[in-house]
Amino acid sequence: MNTINVTARRWAGGWELEIDEDNITQVRNLTQARQQVIDYLDTIDPDTEHKSWTINIVPELGAITVEIREAKEATARAAELQARAARANRKVVKDLRSQHLSLAEVATVLNISKGRVSQLEHDESRIAH
Repeated sequence: MNTINVTARRWAGGWELEIDEDNITQVRNLTQARQQVIDYLDTIDPDTEHKSWTINIVPELGAITVEIREAKEATARAAELQARAARANRKVVKDLRSQHLSLAEVATVLNISKGRVSQLEHDESRIAH
């Protein structure tokens, strides 16, 4: 699968989309940028299917661009930490239940609801199979 990064720059009529220094197109609204890039690429290379390509639209918005990147990176890190925490919780629930603690006792130990314990236990058994 092909991936391209397209730089989007604001101008009075909308957005300039720079695919590379030789290929630039425009769009009025950034929400249509991906489709515009696909249409443009289909025009210059009609024998290639561009719809399945990963097209990263990267707006240039001055100083806030750095903040946007940092926020996206923080979100990705948080998602990974959340996934790691869920794996750890599933393992702890499994270990506590193997010591014959009830759902209520496990919930008390982990300071979560019995429903969440049950959910984690169910997730663990589903993943194991």
